[in-house]
Amino acid sequence: MTAMDRSQGRVSRDETPEISMIPETATGNRGLQLEEPLIFEQGTPGRIGVDLAPVPETKSRLGGVVRKAPVGLPDLAEPQVVRHFVRLSQKNYSIDSGLFPLGSCTMKYNPRLNEKVARMPGFADLHPLQPVSTIQGALGMMHELGTWLTELTGMTEVTLAPAAGAHGELAGLMAIRAAHVARGDARKRVIVPDSAHGTNPASAVLCGYTVQSIPGTDDGRVDVAALKAALGPDVAAVMLTNPNTCGLFERDVKVIADAVHEVGAYFYGDGANFNAIVGRVKPAELGFDCMHINLHKTFSTPHGGGGPGSGPVVFAESLAHVAPGPRIRRQDDGSYTVEAVPGGPAVGRLKAFFGQAGMFTRALAYMKSLGRDGLHAASGDAVLAANYLMARLSEEMTPAFPGPAMHECLFDDGFLEGTGVSTLDFAKAMIDEGFHPMTMYFPLVVHGAMLIEPTETESKQALDQLVDALLSLARRAKAGEAEAFHAAPRYAPRRRLDETLAARKPVLRWTPPAEARAAAE
Repeated sequence: MTAMDRSQGRVSRDETPEISMIPETATGNRGLQLEEPLIFEQGTPGRIGVDLAPVPETKSRLGGVVRKAPVGLPDLAEPQVVRHFVRLSQKNYSIDSGLFPLGSCTMKYNPRLNEKVARMPGFADLHPLQPVSTIQGALGMMHELGTWLTELTGMTEVTLAPAAGAHGELAGLMAIRAAHVARGDARKRVIVPDSAHGTNPASAVLCGYTVQSIPGTDDGRVDVAALKAALGPDVAAVMLTNPNTCGLFERDVKVIADAVHEVGAYFYGDGANFNAIVGRVKPAELGFDCMHINLHKTFSTPHGGGGPGSGPVVFAESLAHVAPGPRIRRQDDGSYTVEAVPGGPAVGRLKAFFGQAGMFTRALAYMKSLGRDGLHAASGDAVLAANYLMARLSEEMTPAFPGPAMHECLFDDGFLEGTGVSTLDFAKAMIDEGFHPMTMYFPLVVHGAMLIEPTETESKQALDQLVDALLSLARRAKAGEAEAFHAAPRYAPRRRLDETLAARKPVLRWTPPAEARAAAE
């Protein structure tokens, strides 16, 4: 077992027959795929990568509390540090490396122009406590972004403060609660269909509501009859993702909106999948009272790796009066001011300062580059790409629901029945083919789900390469090659890991060998 396997508390499967036939190398490297030890294992006492002036002798002010052992950090030369992190970065898969088919994520390519704009000194070098008079350009940029968002959604008000999509959900629900409380009608229940985005129930509970789930129909959409039966005077809101997490458009959205409003509740729109309809449908016209928008999905800003995200929320006239601050206002003379905390029943600040300024600049650059016509074309291309995959992959794989999809296509594990190959095995084999796996086992309403979202930024050539790989894997699984799937991945830097052991007994801290500990003591 290698150092990296030990550090992750996982078990390698180098003993598979296929791997054992590959000659071992003296270094452990496999071609230019370099075996990289932990940075702690590369340290040598006394080695240093900087040249600092000697520390002058001074009287200790530690009161006798003196360190009796080394800090435990590795001593490294500069080339070691650079090479270590470059080699680790080369083991990562990213959208700059190739097609990233994660469903429900919209892993689209990020134009380099957006990055250049985000790094302009007038945006990147600002301090959040600067006087408003010195940041007029940045405020103007954010005001213009807000204008684009309200125009594209048909809404009246916008807050840019939320730091991510789930934070936007919380902001929208807080506004809904504030509106109910202001009229003396605090309510307790939020309805969330099975096909809604996964964070919706958590956001509702965090806001103090109880959540009622509504099942889907056989075609993957909301059961309207069940939803209407669940509505009542204690329902504060219904949260709907449209297109939903199954990649399908909710055809009865207007019927649902009317039923929600009839009982005095609000209709919350999860904008996670806005990328499929932007420039084509205005959510306000579908009956939504508010909706969060994931800038890091719909408008091409870096996605993944823990952030940064951005989840602005737009509000219809029905909730504009309770929208959170701060808000940017354009004055008659063309200058911009910040309305910090709205008065009345409005929700106060959601966080310190505004949201992610770098995401604002990237999103606005993307919008202005494409224009309304370009955004209209982009959403169409996203839907076209997903349906192209659906049509070709249906030769060997089993679609979860009948009919055309929107921006992503969803398959179940029906085509693997009787093969001894699971969804996890299939995904691991994709790594050997050079592809990051699709989203697996989500949404939960589909058994063995495989959710693929190609986005609009992939060429037909790239889509065909993915399709050819998936069709080949499906045929191999049906041909009885289960053992090869169980051993995958074979060509990655690490073989198949024991996920169960890693989850139950993770090793999160490196422990030096016994002889090294004795030497330090």
